[in-house]
Amino acid sequence: MSSYLRRTKIVATVGPASSSPEMIAKLLDAGVNVFRLNFSHGSAEGHRKQAEIIRSVAEEKNRNAAILGDLQGPKIRIGDLAGGEVVLVNGSEITLTIDDDKPATDTCIPVGYKPLPEFVKADDILLLDDGLLRLQVLAVSGPDVTCKVIDGGLLKSRKGLNRLGGGLSAPAITSKDEQDMQLAIELELDYLAVSFPSCAADLNPVRKALAAANSSIAVVSKIERAEAVANEQTLEELIEASDAVMVARGDLGVEVGDPQLIGIQKKIIRFSRRFKKPVITATQMMESMIKQPVPTRAEVFDVANAVLDGTDAVMLSAETATGSFPEQVVKAMAATCVGAEKHPDVQITDHRQDRNFYDIDECIAMSAIYAANSMDNVGAIICLTESGNTALLMSRHASGLPIYGLSRDRVTCRKMALYRGVKSIFYDVTVNGDNVYQSAMNTVAEQGGLEPGQKVVITCGDISGSGGKTNHVKVLEWQPE
Repeated sequence: MSSYLRRTKIVATVGPASSSPEMIAKLLDAGVNVFRLNFSHGSAEGHRKQAEIIRSVAEEKNRNAAILGDLQGPKIRIGDLAGGEVVLVNGSEITLTIDDDKPATDTCIPVGYKPLPEFVKADDILLLDDGLLRLQVLAVSGPDVTCKVIDGGLLKSRKGLNRLGGGLSAPAITSKDEQDMQLAIELELDYLAVSFPSCAADLNPVRKALAAANSSIAVVSKIERAEAVANEQTLEELIEASDAVMVARGDLGVEVGDPQLIGIQKKIIRFSRRFKKPVITATQMMESMIKQPVPTRAEVFDVANAVLDGTDAVMLSAETATGSFPEQVVKAMAATCVGAEKHPDVQITDHRQDRNFYDIDECIAMSAIYAANSMDNVGAIICLTESGNTALLMSRHASGLPIYGLSRDRVTCRKMALYRGVKSIFYDVTVNGDNVYQSAMNTVAEQGGLEPGQKVVITCGDISGSGGKTNHVKVLEWQPE
């Protein structure tokens, strides 16, 4: 039997613990499909070097690994504290101030977000450092916001500031983001994540910059503001305007509250699949493995539940960027994904079976999955694709069978690295002889994906070199030549 192909993809953040060529190679072998460059940290030159290392190591290993650049966005933060940190005591009163002339003290905290007094009122709950510290607003006077410490602790400079329920607004794209966008374009990254969009219109500056550079980078919306999930229409419009979506559970959980977060996560994944967009589930998925060599059972269940919900990918942040066990955490996450994928619910599809199709390629994708799921002894689904769109459409349907996306476009191959259930293979249909189908099956068999006598479902188009023209589905039996 052919070896099992893990369907759920893994995104790993690159940082000091994972920046060397040797560790990048280990992470690829452990199961990483997409590497994340966090533009909130590091220099342009550092990101340039890292992208070069990732591409070089992936090429040496003949792997199609995507690179995702993550814009910092307008994260609202406190300023620099006296001595770099302060202890907030429960029940004490402190002042958050936007007055730059007031010196920082233990009870006077500078805030870089100038509109703060306009957007808060008495009894609002403010959250610092991803919700670890909680303040209740007592009064607003000029540039000062007087608060009572509800849940205190150690506060360090430049930590994030949120309001429970959202409502602290800022421009979606900052001047730093504009510079980082140009860097992403220069490096020809595959995906670009936009932080803190509140609505579809917040993506317009990014789309404009990419279009001006004739860039094919796919735009990922990080859903992390309460406003983005306040109503279904806003959420649907944001997802539809995106090329992919990230459930950014850190700031989103802070703003909406953790009890509401699980339902929202499920809704975002469901909507993303409905609108045929890849979706990444992120933040604290195996947080304990920053310092420990094994995950907690709760973390295993968290990852598994995201897989059962239909997420395309699960993401590691500090676990691989600064943690002590980057290789082990990837292996643990991969094993968890495989375990969850054995559940029957993720191997059977009823997606869009009750609807008519307007696009031929979507009809072909659905037909291929239905045929493959309904026959015995099917070894693989092969998608000959220029743009990767048919492979993406196939990946929206549940199946226990591997989908092989074969393309002669290396950018397409890297983008498909994010799609659930799709293994991308570089394959130039124009130089593989007269019998394209036999050649394609041979290519998949060489990767361990086929056994003699197995059936193969293949999709392709009449017009080579043009995306979106898939109009054929064939069922063949593979035998070695």
